[in-house]
Amino acid sequence: MIRISNLLNLRSTGLLALGMLILLTSCSTPEHENRYAYDSTWAMMPFTKLNDVNPILAASDGVFTCPILKQEVKWEEKDVFNPAAVFRNGAIYLFYRAEDTIGKYAGTSRIGLAMGSDGVNFTRMREPIVYPAEDFMKVYEWEGGIEDPRIVESAMGTYIMTYSAYDGKTARMCLASSTDLLNWTKHGPVLTGEYLDLWSKSGAIVARQQGNKIIAEKINGKYWMYFGDTDLFMATSDDLIQWEPVVDENNKLISVLQPRPGYFDSRLVESGPYALLTDKGILLLYNGMNLETGGDPTLPAGAYCSGQALFDPEDPTELIDRLENYFLRPDQPYEMEGQINQVCFIEGLVPINGNWFLYYGTADSKIGVAKFTEKGQALPL
Repeated sequence: MIRISNLLNLRSTGLLALGMLILLTSCSTPEHENRYAYDSTWAMMPFTKLNDVNPILAASDGVFTCPILKQEVKWEEKDVFNPAAVFRNGAIYLFYRAEDTIGKYAGTSRIGLAMGSDGVNFTRMREPIVYPAEDFMKVYEWEGGIEDPRIVESAMGTYIMTYSAYDGKTARMCLASSTDLLNWTKHGPVLTGEYLDLWSKSGAIVARQQGNKIIAEKINGKYWMYFGDTDLFMATSDDLIQWEPVVDENNKLISVLQPRPGYFDSRLVESGPYALLTDKGILLLYNGMNLETGGDPTLPAGAYCSGQALFDPEDPTELIDRLENYFLRPDQPYEMEGQINQVCFIEGLVPINGNWFLYYGTADSKIGVAKFTEKGQALPL
């Protein structure tokens, strides 16, 4: 049985006093600042949107020859959004979801790649990096496509990408690997056997920061992954390729994070970037969706905002703490209007010399970035 800790149960008298001081101080500030002022010693805050440069990436007229259609397609003509990010050899590799305008499902999705060195300016590669093809994955990937990558590095230097394959009926969380971030090998669905046809998305592998790298880390001899876009569930692995879901005695997935009535995450919770193992616990930045009715009344119905949760570093299924409020919400025109209105969807997080760049999809149409700077740690990029 998973033990979910009481969110209001601060673990010491000193922390309780600090919490009361924060609440009293926030009462003297404007309401729109209060909702961003909640803080905790474990949370990564504040993130500041770089509105002077956002959105940093939008649709383009890039063309490539689709190996299934056997014709040229404008593969990122419609929208680009929901990117992963990796720092390698002095550059940021931004892996983003791109959609064309053809097909049955509002466009086929593929994964594109753009590279840059300063966190905000990127040059795209001409063709997608990971896409549906005439391979063993076509049955899962065509013609909805390949969506929403998340990437960590193994201790041996291999990169592991989780992504969603969509066949038009079911989304399945899948894996690919690479040693150079350019050439990727597909490994198939994460959930297999009796779980193969379950709807599954958004795999966030537990990892630790090593300099400007994010390296997958074992806990109790296993790698761990959070996933899901209703509740959050878990899977474990010995090698980062073969995974087993964490289930109960009835072989049902065990929920480790749930929506909260009345909150910004009242309709669903969905993994953001990788889960970061810190000295306070496992920090998971996640996406939350607001209910049409019964959610946060100060937010639009269906709005996607960003939250943070902390899990036990010895037992990744146990929730320790959770921010009361979102730390990122749609409030810019390109975040409030697009393919899907009112969306900030976080998915890529990369550290560079004490600066953390958080990349997110805006209204399922463009890409934005926000930055968090560690106090006393930041160096020039």
